Formats: sequence, C-alpha cells, structure tokens
Amino acid sequence: MAHHTARGAYRRLVDRLEAFPQGAPPSDLLYRILELLFSEREASLVAQLPIRPFTAARAAGIWRISEARAREVLDELAGRAILLDYEHDGVRRWVLPPPMAGFFEFSMMRLRGDVDQKLLAELFQQYITVEDDFVRELFTVGETRLGRAFVNERALPEELSLHVLDHERASAVIRSASVMGVSLCYCRHKAAHLGRACDAPLDICMTFGTVADSLIRHDFARRVDAAEGLDLLATARARRLVQFGENVREEVGFICNCCGCCCEAMIAARRFGMLRPVHTTNFLPVFDAAACRGCGTCVNACPVEAVALVSANEAHRPRARRARLDEALCLGCAVCVDACPRGAISLRERPARVITPVDSVHRVVVMAIERGKLANLIFDTRSAGHRALAAILGVILRLPPLKRSFAGEQIASRYLDRLLARRDRPVGAVPQ
Repeated sequence: MAHHTARGAYRRLVDRLEAFPQGAPPSDLLYRILELLFSEREASLVAQLPIRPFTAARAAGIWRISEARAREVLDELAGRAILLDYEHDGVRRWVLPPPMAGFFEFSMMRLRGDVDQKLLAELFQQYITVEDDFVRELFTVGETRLGRAFVNERALPEELSLHVLDHERASAVIRSASVMGVSLCYCRHKAAHLGRACDAPLDICMTFGTVADSLIRHDFARRVDAAEGLDLLATARARRLVQFGENVREEVGFICNCCGCCCEAMIAARRFGMLRPVHTTNFLPVFDAAACRGCGTCVNACPVEAVALVSANEAHRPRARRARLDEALCLGCAVCVDACPRGAISLRERPARVITPVDSVHRVVVMAIERGKLANLIFDTRSAGHRALAAILGVILRLPPLKRSFAGEQIASRYLDRLLARRDRPVGAVPQ
C-alpha cells in the first residue's frame, strides 16, 4: 500500500500524530491529506516536535538551527493554523494540536486560496466518514470522550435549573471566556464543497481562550464579545442545532453548533450510538403519552435518531402514533423538548450524573491511560521542563485507584509506583 512506500518525512509525521491519545491511523488517504497541508520539509520538522507545549529555543535545539530561524518556521506554521501559539508568563510557546479537534478542522474554518479545499473536503469525507478507522478510534475507544453535549437551557424547568452547573451551560462558557472567536463551521463548510450542505448557519463555530486567541491573530476566527456570542447561541438553538463542546469543566476550548446531517460528531453518534461516542448531558426527555399526537416533529429534530414513532395501541384509533425514546442513544441535548409544538416533552435528571474531566490536562491523561498511550506523555524525549510532567503526575495521583493502577502498569516506573503507594496509604500509616 502507498503508506508503506510514502516518503520518510510523512511516515514520521504519522508516527508523531499517533502519539496523541486520539491519533490518526495510517492510510493512503491520510498521507494525501498531510501532503496537502504540509510540505515535505515541514512534515519532517513537525514530526520532531514535542507533544507538550514548547518554546522557540526548544524547537531550535531539536532542529539544530538558530532560534531566529526556528521562530520564523513556527510563525509560518501557526499562520496556517497547523500550530497554535500563545504566551504564558511572558514566554511565547507553540503546540501541535491533534488532528481532531485540531488542525483538520482549522484547515476548513476560513476560506483560503493556499489549499485546495474542495479536494481536502473530499479526502476528509473519505478518511473520516467512509473509512471508519479514524472516527472509530476517535469516538469509541476507551470511556473518556473528546466532546460532550450541552443541554438546551431554555428547555429546563425551574426546579431542574438549580441542578445545572455552570460547566453544563453553553451560556456560562460564553460569558466567562477571556477570549472568544467565531469561525466557519468545519463540517458544513466541508459538506458545501461536496454539494450536500444544509442551510444551517455557517459562521457559528465557537472557540475560547488560548485556542481562540491564536486563531484570531492568524485570521482563522474573528473576535466576538459575550453579547454577540449569546446572540449566536440563541440563533443556533432557534435552528435546533446541538451544542457539542470540549469534554472539560474548566477552560473549554470549543463549542460547535451541530446539525444532524453534516456534523461528524452527530454522524458518529448515530453510527456508534450504543458505544456512547459523545458524552451526554445529565438529563433525559420524558414524553407525555396523553399529550403526544404523533406529529413526528421531535423525530425530525433529533440529530442522533433517538426518537421514533410507534403505535399508540389505541383500539379506536389504529393508525395513531406516539413518540418513543431510546435512552441508550439519547444525548440529552433537549432539542426535542424545544421543538415539540404541544409541550408534550419535559426533562428529568439521569439516574447517575455524568462525570466531566476537570480540564484538558485531566482529559488527555485519562484518555492516554485508557488507550495505552500514557508513556507517550510521560517519556516524550523531545519535551523539556518539569512543570508539564508535574501536571501529568498530579492528574494520575487524583485518579480512582483502578485507573491509577493502569497508569502504573503502562509506564512501569519505580518512581510512580512509590508515589501511588504513598497516595493509597491510609493516613498515619508507617512507611515500610
């Protein structure tokens, strides 16, 4: 196959991408995508970059070039949204995002002439939607997911509103964001090049914080304030779009406003529904059988086909239908609640709350443990500095005992074994 004979630079880049917890399985299509986005020299350079954020001085040392030249290369890559750049404690750093959510999406988040976006859309469609290795690995491996659904706050009754935490509200994410950007929706932009886009709003993909700051500075997003962000959220909900965002409680990086027809996350939820490819909200819809008239509005509104019309089993109305929910498929987004013309659908809490990782470090570490890739984070020889390692170890030490055990098995580190033993020792226990 072609990936066995591809030039070494792209092979090494694929190996580098596979180091992420959510990787990119090799295929002919992946090599063609990378050849569109990276020159051969760029592929060679990016393949050597650390997984964790790094400085220009660190890149220069890895590449064995001057720091000034390294900064020029890094700026060029950030200018095309292949890398993200940000400033922390007065020091500028760069990071290579994963393919998704990352530079795959960024490549389609604005109109551009330096890349054949129609060809790119066709390749993405084949690699992500037709071939299913990538999307299956992204959305179904392990228990911790990349993204989660947000509940439609307008559908919440007053008594349940008190139980909704800020991280469960898209409006709270928007209000609290230090920086917010809006870009073209990757999924609908891609679908437009394929001649199959719907008429849902296109300029409505939301990013926040350091991700937004980098995309804004490089013209892949436009800066908006909280008021405009909330207006866009209202528009999305009026169009019955689902809010799908980063699966973290703090410093959410993105919220997509998804349609069932174009969105890859919603398509994955339909294809692999029983495997829970998208973390749900903490709510489920309840259908009032007496009020439901079987109009099917909720069926058409549901992006993941969790609602169906079934016989009402009424002797005097043999053709009568009612809506029925498949709880195993339901995201709890409440789009159906808002859509019902008779108010026959309400929300209730799920029996067990869905646990959301604290932040992106927490999520990435847990995903790495579940996918057998923790060693890639711990022993990334291209990285330098103890702060990132301390953050990773801090997450591991706060995990439940079973996941901490998995972590210890993966990296087989005496140092970590001692830390885990100390963490599990009862208070007051005497060391051996």
